[in-house]
Amino acid sequence: MAYLLQDGRPVLASPISSGRYGHLTKTGSFKILDKERTHYSSMYGKIVDAQGNPIVADADADMPVPRGGKFIPAPMHYFMRFNGADGMHAGYLPGYPASHGCVRMPEQYAIAFFNSVSVGTPLTVFGRTPAGRYLGQSQSLFPGRRGRFADPRFGPQFGPRFAPPPLPWWP
Repeated sequence: MAYLLQDGRPVLASPISSGRYGHLTKTGSFKILDKERTHYSSMYGKIVDAQGNPIVADADADMPVPRGGKFIPAPMHYFMRFNGADGMHAGYLPGYPASHGCVRMPEQYAIAFFNSVSVGTPLTVFGRTPAGRYLGQSQSLFPGRRGRFADPRFGPQFGPRFAPPPLPWWP
């Protein structure tokens, strides 16, 4: 979870996806170093063929690209950098740590955080990546959801536990 504090009190909480094994999100005290509304990764994205069909969905920029194909950088909108290349931004939340070190959150929350912080705002990253398996689990991460559309990207954007932030948070 990411919490936005105002006068030491939480005013907004967002679900997140943090860094996966091998790319853990660094913990500690940081400050927002810069903000960019429309940011794209310079290191990660996907490789597509000449027709735009994905060849490699989770590609690094230094991977070989077949003739006629191209590397497309990953969108990281509402980017708030806090440590090296790591930042908080809008992105897909699969239900487990999946990023290359960034803190992903639903777009509405990323907008709310982006509009509420300034360069220099203090930020604390805490917690740890779960020790259990989270990829290729024998049981579904989404019990009760079966079939082709069990992927959370095809379900409601917000569950009952995480309502969207109130309208004053974004323009």
